[in-house]
Amino acid sequence: MSDPLYLLSVEDGVALVTLNRPQAMNSINRDLRLQLLELFPALDLRDDVNVIVLTGAGDKAFCTGADLKERSARTTADMVHDRHYVIPKFTVAVASVSKPVIAAVSGWALGGGCEFVLACDMVVASESAKFGQPEIKLGIIPGAGGTQRLPRSVGKSKAMDMVLTGRMMDAQEAERAGLASRVVPLEKLMEETLAAALMICSYSQVAVMAAKESVNRAYESGLSDCVMFECRMFHALFATQDQ
Repeated sequence: MSDPLYLLSVEDGVALVTLNRPQAMNSINRDLRLQLLELFPALDLRDDVNVIVLTGAGDKAFCTGADLKERSARTTADMVHDRHYVIPKFTVAVASVSKPVIAAVSGWALGGGCEFVLACDMVVASESAKFGQPEIKLGIIPGAGGTQRLPRSVGKSKAMDMVLTGRMMDAQEAERAGLASRVVPLEKLMEETLAAALMICSYSQVAVMAAKESVNRAYESGLSDCVMFECRMFHALFATQDQ
């Protein structure tokens, strides 16, 4: 019997999702993609889950993106017509979760793996983490939000540098640029990440979801509309028992 493509544990309000293809650098094949497309919406609906933590098995890679062996023979028509292979659905599923999603990144986060990170709300990186969008080296471009979310995270110039040259960003630069929330020693990666998740779980979950939605709104609308949205959310929370 083959190993499961991902591992899931839920404890104290935290769902820990571990990509479980270490022999393939936790790359995402079709089967794993389909499973994750179902998993994240399901976790969002669970009453016993307040925060989702995403990581990769082993220390070498968080995720190196699409399984290139599986994708190598595909044509444009294949990519357009195979709806199960539409990569943006995968990162959109992560970004659409109403609860906070924290990425715990060790080793490589490349291509779709970096785009996976960009779809998360917080990124805790080990000192060994490396982020990159190397698709240009394969004659293509990022296809799961890399050219859109990366500039919003690190700015246009750095995003252009990474997308046009394929240059990787180490953990320290990622933290300075705003891609990583914090950088910790490898041996403390999960400890620090789970501590942050548990802290979030200890707060009002109505307020946490409102805070996440308000911050995300800043990326999608004009400033005046966003400030008004924040103000309305602020007012609404005074009607909750938690306040």
